[in-house]
Amino acid sequence: MKHEQMLPDPPLSLTLFESDLYICSLIAEQQRVDKTGVAMDQDMMNMFAIAAGTLAIPLLLFMASFMLWPSSLIKVYYWYWRRTLGLQVRYADCGGYRFCYSHRGKPGLRPSILMLHDFSAHKDTWLPMLKYLPKHLHLLCVDMPGHEGTTRTSTDDYSVQGQVKRIRQFVEAIRLNRKPFHMVGTSMGGTVAGVYAACHPSDLYSLTLICPVGLKNQSESKFDSQMHDVEHSQYTLNIPLIPSTPEEMEEMLKLCSHVRFRVPQQILQGLVDVRIPHNDFYHEVFMEIMSENSKYALHEHMQQITTPLQVIWGKQDQVVDVSGAAVLAEALPHCRVDLLENCGHSVVMERPRQTAKLILEFIISQQSTESTSTKKKS
Repeated sequence: MKHEQMLPDPPLSLTLFESDLYICSLIAEQQRVDKTGVAMDQDMMNMFAIAAGTLAIPLLLFMASFMLWPSSLIKVYYWYWRRTLGLQVRYADCGGYRFCYSHRGKPGLRPSILMLHDFSAHKDTWLPMLKYLPKHLHLLCVDMPGHEGTTRTSTDDYSVQGQVKRIRQFVEAIRLNRKPFHMVGTSMGGTVAGVYAACHPSDLYSLTLICPVGLKNQSESKFDSQMHDVEHSQYTLNIPLIPSTPEEMEEMLKLCSHVRFRVPQQILQGLVDVRIPHNDFYHEVFMEIMSENSKYALHEHMQQITTPLQVIWGKQDQVVDVSGAAVLAEALPHCRVDLLENCGHSVVMERPRQTAKLILEFIISQQSTESTSTKKKS
């Protein structure tokens, strides 16, 4: 039952006419209050509707991007992550050749850290690990020759020696070697980093190689076996590291990672969409680094590495067999080897916190050793 509000009785001193006027005024006032309440309720409803609409618009845009343009969503994701981690994207021009790189911090007491990514990747590969490195460190992640925002030229730049020359050009362009720096390379980037250390030892303070290719490993990996089939077919079969469908993309992720990431179909499609325009280039680079001159470049140069060396490897690596760590340890007995349990080839993605911790520990240990040696000499 609707509750009706009772009007107060008129004062006894009023006449009948005045009483009627008084009651009419009270009724009018009550109606005005009711209308105001209704208006306020309507304003409140309108406010909620506007708020809901404001929230719905970005949600609908996100859903539309996820369904229709997943590749664009992935690019926005990387942009947001760089921004969150305080990284800035810069370009270095060297006689018509342009390098794209991201950086954070300024040179300080610790050596600067230059990171070289793997085949068909880009500077944002390092984002998961950078999250766990101190913000005061001077960090640089460069797009390798021809990759992402760095100039794409000829096959001469894509051999291991060609990439070493280009990275040296980058280092000199930004004057990074005014003070010895720490270099980190993973997979293909590890090969380039190792050969760089052999060719330009005075540039480097220390070196970390993560699952590097270019060694004559003691055992074959799953990828090696797959490549035998590809080579026997005269490369008519797809190279496992150059996917062109979401299904192939999923297989590549399984090959590279021991940890099983649950990746939605739309994200797989987005990852493929980002890569497909560059697949011809990736094929060109792959053939160059697998050529006779580059295939075992690290093995051929490892005896010349005098820089303090750290090797990090996933024990379940299916792309480059973990026996490569023993090859380096035998050739360079003073190198530090860290083998990661339940980890595959994508060490930076699978164990970002642990990888960051190991690299930082290694750099600090080298500085401690150097400090102790200096004190003994003095």
